[in-house]
Amino acid sequence: MSFSSDTKNELARLELNRKCCVLAEIAGFVRVCGTLKLSGGGKIDLKLATENPAVARMYLKKIKEYFDVGVDLQIGQNLLMKRGHVYEITISSENGAQQILREVGILRVLEGCDYIAADIQDSLIKKKCCKKAYLRGVFLGAGTISDPEKGYHLELVCSDGILAADLRRLINSFGLKAKTAQRRKSHIVYLKEAEQIVDFLNILGAHGRLLEFENVRIVKEMRNQANRIVNCESANTDKVVNTAARQLASIRKIQELKGLEVLPPKLREAAVLRLDHPEATLAELAEMLDPPLKKSGINHRFRKIDEFAEALSESGESRKG
Repeated sequence: MSFSSDTKNELARLELNRKCCVLAEIAGFVRVCGTLKLSGGGKIDLKLATENPAVARMYLKKIKEYFDVGVDLQIGQNLLMKRGHVYEITISSENGAQQILREVGILRVLEGCDYIAADIQDSLIKKKCCKKAYLRGVFLGAGTISDPEKGYHLELVCSDGILAADLRRLINSFGLKAKTAQRRKSHIVYLKEAEQIVDFLNILGAHGRLLEFENVRIVKEMRNQANRIVNCESANTDKVVNTAARQLASIRKIQELKGLEVLPPKLREAAVLRLDHPEATLAELAEMLDPPLKKSGINHRFRKIDEFAEALSESGESRKG
C-alpha cells in the first residue's frame, strides 16, 4: 500500500466533534471529487467518486448523518487506471443534492439565478479548525504524497485555476509556501520541501504518517551525512596523495639534476622529510620538524621547492658530476 493510501486511511478514521468542521471537510471533498448530473426539470444529481474504500465508507456515513439524506454507493472497475475499483456515492435530486450543493458552497444564487461557484465559500473556513477540515477533505479527495524514501512531493489536483489559487492561499495561511502549476487540463497545488510536508500532515491531523515521514527523513539525512563525510574524507585523502606526489616529483627532479645539497638548509630539511615520509600530511610533516612549524610554514617551503624544480626544468641544467 502506498504512503498516500496509508495517510488517507489514517485520516478516514479521525472523529470530528464540531459540526462546522464536518461540513467543511465534506465541502472540500465534494469540491474536488464531485460531478453534477443534470436531469429533467432543472434537477441535479451529485456523484462523488474515490478509489479509496475507507474514504468512501467514511463520507457515506458522514453525508448520511450530517444531511440526513439517502445515499447510494456503487462499486465499479477503475477504467482509467485499468486496475482496482472506483467507489461512487450518489445523492439524487430527490434526496436533496441541490441543498447539499448549496451548503457546501458550490451552488449559489446571483441576481435570482443559480450558478456554480469555482471559489471556496468564505463562510465554510472562518475558523482555523474548519480551514484544516476543508484541506483534509480536499486531500482525501484529490491529494497524493510521495513515499518519503523516494522523494518529497505532496500535491492537490484541481480542475479549476480559481480553486487552485484559493487552496494555495488557504495552505499558506498556516505559514507554508505552497505553489501552483498547470499540468495538461489540471491545476496543481504542491509542496516539495520535507519540512513543509511535515507541517501539512500536522494540519491534516495525520500524526501517525507524520512520525513515519520524519523517521524516514532522519534516516535519509543520517545516511546522506555519512556519505558526505566519506566523500569528504576520500577527497581529502586524494588531495593529500596528489600533493605528496607533486612534491616528491619536484624533489626527485632536483635530486636528479643538481642534488639536494643545492637547496638552502630549510628547504633541504623539508625535502628529506618528505622523501622519508611520502604518505604523511603537511600537518604531520610540520610536527616532525625541530622546532615544529605550522602547516602554512612547511607548505611555503614546498612551494619554494616546486619553484626551484620548475626553474631547473626551464633552464635544462643537469647535475654536474
